[in-house]
Amino acid sequence: MEELLKEAEVWVGVGLVLFFILLAVLKVPSAAAKALDARAAKIQAALDEAVRLREEASALLESLKAKREETERQAAEMLREAEAEAKRLEAEAKVRLEEQIARRTDLADRRIALAETQATAEVKSAAADLAAQVAETVLAKRIEGAKSDPLVDRAVEQLAARLQ
Repeated sequence: MEELLKEAEVWVGVGLVLFFILLAVLKVPSAAAKALDARAAKIQAALDEAVRLREEASALLESLKAKREETERQAAEMLREAEAEAKRLEAEAKVRLEEQIARRTDLADRRIALAETQATAEVKSAAADLAAQVAETVLAKRIEGAKSDPLVDRAVEQLAARLQ
């Protein structure tokens, strides 16, 4: 047996057995297991958090997609309404322009008619004044020889009545 104690392999084996016994007595395997379990729990918690964040991100993405679609729909609706409003305003402007043109045309026609009436009245007045002067001149030449001509007196009275 002494020879056995001189062998290095025997002492390595004894040391190894003592090392395992010491580990068992100090409960190193259970502490290592607890540390590994704690690390696994941390990793699992991180994975769970990542899954939760991914689900939140997916929900937010879906929400944003829905909002974008709603916004695009609203924008399209606003565009359609704006086009309809532009067409309505264009039609109203066209009607107002046509009405304004008609009013101005009517006003111009009335002014032309008034000018024609005034011109006609002026021509008639000038013709009447000229006729009166001519009649006065003719009558004055006739009367030079006679003091009073009843026919002329009556014509002058009628002429005066007609001119007023």
